[in-house]
Amino acid sequence: MPEVLEIESYRRLAERVVGARVSRGWADEYAAKKLTAPSAWARVVAGLTITATDRRGKLLVLQTDGVTLALRFGMTGVLLLDGEAGLEGLFYGPHEYRSDWVRAGLEFEDGRSLVVHDPRRLARVEIDPDLDELGVDALAMSRSAFDAALGARGEGPAIKARLLDQSRIAGVGNLLADEMLFRAGIDPRTPVGRLDSAQRTALYRAFTQTMRTLGRRGGSHTGDHMVSRFPGGLCPRDGGAMRIETIGGRTTYFCSVHQR
Repeated sequence: MPEVLEIESYRRLAERVVGARVSRGWADEYAAKKLTAPSAWARVVAGLTITATDRRGKLLVLQTDGVTLALRFGMTGVLLLDGEAGLEGLFYGPHEYRSDWVRAGLEFEDGRSLVVHDPRRLARVEIDPDLDELGVDALAMSRSAFDAALGARGEGPAIKARLLDQSRIAGVGNLLADEMLFRAGIDPRTPVGRLDSAQRTALYRAFTQTMRTLGRRGGSHTGDHMVSRFPGGLCPRDGGAMRIETIGGRTTYFCSVHQR
């Protein structure tokens, strides 16, 4: 599923249309669910020129000479520019591309098209999105911002749930959170308030290493724990049984031995 690393790859793909003028846009009833009507996208985007790209967590932002446009990709959304995907190999993504799975897009006067392909119909388009609802971008997270995002009052929620809270840290999804905690050796069920100073330091180190290493490898699905992400899997680090629980509403895999 697209997380911050995948959306950054989509942003780099979208960079190619900076300077292009939109001739036509469209969005189906699913992609336009955050708008007043599907026709609103087509009406607003026609004639706009893309001036820059940006990203906040999992939200891709297209700056224009008018309104700000944004794209969310749900669990299986992929960005395509003239048929070229911004990323291949999403763990839960489509392994084929079909025209009836194209949910929204922009056509440009130079003949190119930028489209959102999403078989599960969870991708969304937005106009002038509210970025204040999102926390600090995960790829720009300093140690002080990280500590502030975790918080320290009371026990708080499980650390896995905190990492998934987009209002705290924008961009971390299920696979990245599991990989960070796997690398840091922290049980994902641990309440945030029970993490000691050494664990917070280890987690921040794992946070930055995970972003850097998985970004270089090609995405969130390339983590060290992925080879054991199935029922009955054994930890690739120490051979311990991998446990499976639902934390923060997401299926979570963690080692029964080294994650404490």
